[in-house]
Amino acid sequence: MNQRLHPLAIPLMLMLAACRAAVAEYSEAEAPNQLAVSSAASAVDVRFLRHSDRLVPGDAARLAQLAMNGDIKRSDQVTVSLSGAGPLAERRAAAVARELLHYGIAASVRPLADIAPDTARVGIGRYLVTLPPCPNWSKPPANDFTNAVSSNLGCATASNLGLMVAYPVDLVSPRALGPADGQPAAAAVNRYLNDKVQLPSQNQALPLATSGAGPAAGGGAPTAGGS
Repeated sequence: MNQRLHPLAIPLMLMLAACRAAVAEYSEAEAPNQLAVSSAASAVDVRFLRHSDRLVPGDAARLAQLAMNGDIKRSDQVTVSLSGAGPLAERRAAAVARELLHYGIAASVRPLADIAPDTARVGIGRYLVTLPPCPNWSKPPANDFTNAVSSNLGCATASNLGLMVAYPVDLVSPRALGPADGQPAAAAVNRYLNDKVQLPSQNQALPLATSGAGPAAGGGAPTAGGS
């Protein structure tokens, strides 16, 4: 026997279907393709001879040992702090910065008030970059009706940036751009306008062709100085 649905049953079924919980869609928050930067800070106090900008010999040797052992690295954010101001404080800060510069470590000066007399505090800020988990295929590739990008998009770019950054602190607080050196740029434009561009010499191992260079044997690319 055929049974027909009551006219009110169809709207009721549609209402019940609309009340069902929607299936959770993928979100990039589940596996973000971003670098994570963590930091750790430490400090070392060094002493000066009284009324002098010379470090106590033992502290000068300790500072050098920290740099040689890697406890202070070039990639660290290093600061030199002294209490007070004046010519003596400036010379003392310059003396510490000069000692660190022997190991390629650049330090900036930052005044502090809670430092004992005849003492300088060397602050060491170290940053660690953690790469994202690549490749990232956390997003299901099938049945994607959101027209969203792949979860792996940008993963390699972020990893390459984290691997090649020399100073991880630049990812947190970039340094200010210094003034441009216009003289080399202007000189290059002047040589170009006056047809005085200097080509590389033949003793340079560069894949560039000089004037008059013909194709290499076998039909390959031209080389400097001909075949």
